[in-house]
Amino acid sequence: MTALEALLPVSLGVALAAAVGLRVFLPLCALSVAGHFGWVPLAGEFAWLASWPALLMLAVAAVVEIAAYYLPGVDNILDALGAPVAVLAGTVATAAVITDLPPMVKWTMAVIAGGGMAGLTQGVTSLLRVKSTAVTGGLANPVLATGELGGAALISIVALAAPLLALGAVMVIAWLAIRWLRRRLRGVQPTGSAAGP
Repeated sequence: MTALEALLPVSLGVALAAAVGLRVFLPLCALSVAGHFGWVPLAGEFAWLASWPALLMLAVAAVVEIAAYYLPGVDNILDALGAPVAVLAGTVATAAVITDLPPMVKWTMAVIAGGGMAGLTQGVTSLLRVKSTAVTGGLANPVLATGELGGAALISIVALAAPLLALGAVMVIAWLAIRWLRRRLRGVQPTGSAAGP
């Protein structure tokens, strides 16, 4: 196996994990469709993702999740509950597409890169929603929900069509998100300290 052949599934998995941080079920549904039609090979233990029952279940879950993010208050509850679910789903999405690496390497990549990317994306969007709720009383939250939905769909489609391009875009977005988080965290810390003795 060449380095590129090993990199493609990892790139696909990490990009899908980033999309999972925006909407948990939509990227998994896209992966299920791609697996079902043979566009993406799935690891043996994740072959169930390509089945009709899994595809139907994920499609229904995606529609329900999309609709729920447009309900005032429910969106914030979903964000509060979403971090562990996003990390788990990002890990699954990454592990499902890594077919040719040893299990130890595969699961390490899935947990660290996939779960980490999903957690980062979900964390940033949760902070944005909290800020939106505080500043606009939740009136801007549907706009944010639409942006997240569009981002999840776009990243999923690009990841399936051009994994390396999607990974590059996700890495740039992650870098910008980390910079934004650092600025936010610095802004939360007290600017002045108590005078010394």
